[in-house]
Amino acid sequence: MTVRTAVAAPGTGRTVPVPTFEHLVRLTDDTGLFEHARHATARREHGYCTDDVARGLVVTSREAAPTAEVLRLAECYLTFLTHAQDANGAFHNRLAFHRQWTDQPGLGDWWGRALWGLGTAAARCPVPWIRHEALLAFNRGAWCRATAPRSMAFAALGAAEVLRADPGNEPAAGLLADAGAVIGHPGSDPGWPWPEQRLTYANAALAEALIISGDLLDDPPDLTAGLRMLTWLLRIQTRDNHLSVLPSSGWQSGGPRLRHDQQPIEVAALADACATAAALTGDHVWHTGVRQCVDWFLGANDIGEVMWDPATGGGYDGLTLHGPNLNQGAESTLALISTLQHRSAAGAGVVVSPARMVP
Repeated sequence: MTVRTAVAAPGTGRTVPVPTFEHLVRLTDDTGLFEHARHATARREHGYCTDDVARGLVVTSREAAPTAEVLRLAECYLTFLTHAQDANGAFHNRLAFHRQWTDQPGLGDWWGRALWGLGTAAARCPVPWIRHEALLAFNRGAWCRATAPRSMAFAALGAAEVLRADPGNEPAAGLLADAGAVIGHPGSDPGWPWPEQRLTYANAALAEALIISGDLLDDPPDLTAGLRMLTWLLRIQTRDNHLSVLPSSGWQSGGPRLRHDQQPIEVAALADACATAAALTGDHVWHTGVRQCVDWFLGANDIGEVMWDPATGGGYDGLTLHGPNLNQGAESTLALISTLQHRSAAGAGVVVSPARMVP
């Protein structure tokens, strides 16, 4: 394939690729998005999950000028999510290849990510009927409440998308306010400014949710807490001027910190949060953070290895001590696309896609 490229990232000499949806197309059939791959080949035996389909709807809806192929993906992912949702707003997460759900509807992370995807589609997709259907499903799910901070943080990101386009949306406003309360604020310990005693995965989403809540709901304590958390998170994940994200095992307060295996989802969550902070504050440190996230995929990481395959457009599943995990599953590919969508924020400024909303 021919890889289209943008200009070199400022100060790095690296050429930043334009996001390609080629591998996402490869992993998607007429039902949904396959979760796993062996190298670039989809592993059908593992089926589909709402978590990844929802992230697929986020990245396809973010495209300012989507191709017909990208819109087809968005349609497929929206259909999957509306099928996964029950009458009370909860969602199934796992669908086997034979198209039977293997779980019961719930309010886990997948519920939060489903609302993130639906909210993004409702606000940004250029297709009116997709916006309309996504908003209906979002509103149904937005009356639910989870108890887990990450579930609520992901849902808050979708609520923020809806509120930016429609400030009068009551389900979105209520959900965003309650998400801030569930996430909480860090304590006074300057060595651990985090509301939990363990950092696990997609950590930056919690900080981003508080930043957004503080901005959209005019809540200065939330905004201050979110920026404080993100400042610390970026600092502890920067090593020798490159990004070194927390491994899949996480990090317990007071415990040893490991370096591997690093997951692309951590980089994507940090890129999203830094881009949001940059848009709100204009502070150069956040533009630098976004650039470091982009550069992580291009080889500016702990072992100097590129974390995507230009031949397929797929993102590698993890960074190990000995090199990349060369499998190209949905989560890692979506993390690559999501991060590269912020490539403009890695330069002089941030480009925010215009929001759209049905009446």
